[in-house]
Amino acid sequence: MRTFLVEDEPLAVKKLIRLLEEVDPSIEIVGTAGSIRGAVEWLERNPSPDLIFLDIELSDGQSFEIFQRTEVKSPVIFVTSYDEYALQAFRVNSVDYLLKPVQRDDLSRALSKYREMKNRFSGDTASPQLDKLLDLLRAQAEPSQSFRRRFLVKHAQRYVSVEVSEIAYFWSEGRVNFFKTHAGQRYVVEYTMEELEAALDPRDWFRISRQYILSVSCVSQIHPYFGNRLKLHLKPEEPQEATVSREKVNDFKVWLGK
Repeated sequence: MRTFLVEDEPLAVKKLIRLLEEVDPSIEIVGTAGSIRGAVEWLERNPSPDLIFLDIELSDGQSFEIFQRTEVKSPVIFVTSYDEYALQAFRVNSVDYLLKPVQRDDLSRALSKYREMKNRFSGDTASPQLDKLLDLLRAQAEPSQSFRRRFLVKHAQRYVSVEVSEIAYFWSEGRVNFFKTHAGQRYVVEYTMEELEAALDPRDWFRISRQYILSVSCVSQIHPYFGNRLKLHLKPEEPQEATVSREKVNDFKVWLGK
C-alpha cells in the first residue's frame, strides 16, 4: 500500500511511521509533506497514492484547503488533535478520523476499514475501483451531515430557541460571538466560529473571514475593496466592517452564484 503522510510535526511523523510499520510492514511511505503548499506540490508531481494520512492543523493553515487547490484522488485518514473538525473531514474523501496521540488499535481499525471498502471493488480496474471507493466514502458521509436547525440562546432572564432559518449572520467581537436575526435581534452564541462553521450547511452559509459567517440571503451589496478583497453590505446592517478575505474571494463568488 503506497501511503503519503501530511504532518508538520517531525516527532508525530516518526511516531506515525513507526506505528504503520508495526501494524502493517508492507505499507510503503512514498512521500511526506509538512504544509498545505508542500502537499499540493507533491500531489501534483507524483502518481496518486493508495492512501493519505492528513493532519488538519498545518503550519500554513487547515489541510481542507488542499482539496480546494488541487484534485485529491486518494482516500484520506485524518489525524488531528482536535475533534471539532470531524464533520468537515467527512465532507471530503475521508475513511476515518483519528485523534492524537494516535493509538495502535485505532490505526489498525482505520486501515482495516480502508481495506474492507477497497476489497468490495477488487474485480474492477484500478481507476473505476477508486472512483467507486470514493463514491462509497462520500455516500457514507451523508448521514453524518446533520446540520444545526436551531440554537438555544439566553435572552434577558430566559432562554429562547431560534431557528437557523431566522438567522442572517454570525460575527465575532473579541472573544464573544453573536448572531443577528433577519428581524434585527442580536444574541450571544456560546460556540466558537470554527464550531459554527462545521455545524452549518455550507450550501447556505459561508465564512468570509475570521469575524463573519454569512447566510446567502443577508448579502445586499458587494463592492471591490483594496487588497483584492470584497466589501459587503449586509441586511440587517452589519455591526462592523464585513470584508471577504483575499484567499476566499473566488470560493465566495462560486458559493453565492450557486
